[in-house]
Amino acid sequence: MVLTGDTLVQHGERRLDWIRSRMRLLAAIKDEFAESRPFRRLRIGVAIHLDPKTAVLLEVLAAGGAEIVATGNHGSTQDDIVAVLRSQGMTIYGARDDTAEQHAENLTHVLALQPDIILDNGGDLIAQGVRDGTTARIIGATEETTSGGDRLRGELAGRVPYPVIVINDSPLKQIGENKHAVGQSVVESFMRITNLMVPGRRFVVIGYGWCGRGVAQYLRALGGRVAVVERDELKAFEAAMDGFRVGATSDLAGWGEVFITATGRPNVLGPEDFARMESGAVLANCGHFAWEIDVSALTAHAERVREVDDGIEQVEFADGRYLTLIAGGRMFNLAGREPKGNSLESMDLGFLLQAMSLERVARRPAELTAGAHPVPDDLNREIARRMLATMQVDR
Repeated sequence: MVLTGDTLVQHGERRLDWIRSRMRLLAAIKDEFAESRPFRRLRIGVAIHLDPKTAVLLEVLAAGGAEIVATGNHGSTQDDIVAVLRSQGMTIYGARDDTAEQHAENLTHVLALQPDIILDNGGDLIAQGVRDGTTARIIGATEETTSGGDRLRGELAGRVPYPVIVINDSPLKQIGENKHAVGQSVVESFMRITNLMVPGRRFVVIGYGWCGRGVAQYLRALGGRVAVVERDELKAFEAAMDGFRVGATSDLAGWGEVFITATGRPNVLGPEDFARMESGAVLANCGHFAWEIDVSALTAHAERVREVDDGIEQVEFADGRYLTLIAGGRMFNLAGREPKGNSLESMDLGFLLQAMSLERVARRPAELTAGAHPVPDDLNREIARRMLATMQVDR
């Protein structure tokens, strides 16, 4: 059944009721913001996955006086949540089925409304503003992801004229969200989307950052046989000490049955790897951008590409082999079928980091210089205390 209009809003509201009830940290800061109004007369421009959990974050910012103008990340927007946010008076661009070109237009629309503060996820909005020269009014920003932090310190280094607090630099996010929540949601999404069993299956996790650590740990906890590819010597050493098989992709391509990328880097799985894989191997990406699997190279020499189930494509070759691609190479725990994403508690923690970092930008921008910054230590410690209290942990 296709939902439209009021029915779409009602569907989204029912989903949000459950999410709101489990995000106690955000509920508390919403009450604080409603009284202190740190974003009064400020417009916050947002580019982030538009799902129920991010909707709760945007409601918190609006309670603090912010005018919200937002778009989703490509491929993960949930239309019923967009409908709810629009019904609350927010300016929201984008839909689930937007093309990459439409997504770029959505970013331009957000920037055309001249936000004072940016909340970004992957660096798309910040990069677009730098390219277009639409940065004069912006006093500061936050960036959610590893991928966006890499862009700020790489291609955008020295080009962003305002401070950006990188949420992913926080140890709270790295441990709570990246390791444990991404690890859990990726394994759960793999089982839900493919309906394949984990025990005894051979998995290759490419990247042993915080997300890769979590994916490898949760796969092994469910009985998966796990190998890790990691080019950084220290992380590779850690993976080996953690008891995982460690090797190069060229050595593991013929061994693995499932390959999960978690690097934030482009084309970490390419044509030479595809040629070594056994027929039926599954390819999935949990990095922010849909570039870790070289999908164009994968399909360039295929005899046929066909969708065998929602979000599952079978790429068939002349030699009789086929490889299975999940969610078109996009972040499959959010862009795949029936997306759930990370656990509510982890996003409650992560979005409290977002909310309080945005408050710091709004109230004390002069304390921060232009470019990327980690979350201030005092915020990390205050949020850790709040999280421990909700967990009823005595210290």
